Amino acid sequence: MAALPPAPQAIGMFPQFFAQQSETLVLREKVMSLSGDSFEIKLANGTPLFRVEGSVLSISGRKKFTDMAGNHLFDICREHLHIHTTFVLENPQKQKIMEVKYKFQLLGSKAVATFTTSTTGKQEQLVMKGKWFDTTADIIDEAQGGIVVARINRKLSGKDMLFGQQTYGVYVAPGVDMAVIAALCICLDEKNEG
Repeated sequence: MAALPPAPQAIGMFPQFFAQQSETLVLREKVMSLSGDSFEIKLANGTPLFRVEGSVLSISGRKKFTDMAGNHLFDICREHLHIHTTFVLENPQKQKIMEVKYKFQLLGSKAVATFTTSTTGKQEQLVMKGKWFDTTADIIDEAQGGIVVARINRKLSGKDMLFGQQTYGVYVAPGVDMAVIAALCICLDEKNEG
């Protein structure tokens, strides 16, 4: 996979996790997690970046997203009472900082993520368009000329099918928040699991 070109302007909420160069994230769902859907997120070179712990007793499927120092960045939750599947990111004070709303599409999927970029205060919309069965998805910033800022690729293996474990390779463009992109990938995984 060729590296993605840099974003013309920084995109995201956590400047300490803005990609300085093209990065590849590996998101691996933990098979034997007692807490529900949990993920390990590393760079392609094996450096741990984030940890996501699911809550087994949560109706909204709440997942706690932390960095490797244990700092709680946000929770990912499913909001019910919507016509279309909707996820939100809430900061540790339970304030909504991002909304991911799926739109109906005949083949594949489409979701729109809305949030405010921390460095500019500008409202952003990233569009995630998935392919058949969502084995791949492009995350596009239409406001910056329709550029692809990240690409998700789900790797299928016998272990994945046998244990229901998912592994994703996520390519992130320079200047883009890796925490936000990882959260979008987890929303895609949750949507596919129903």
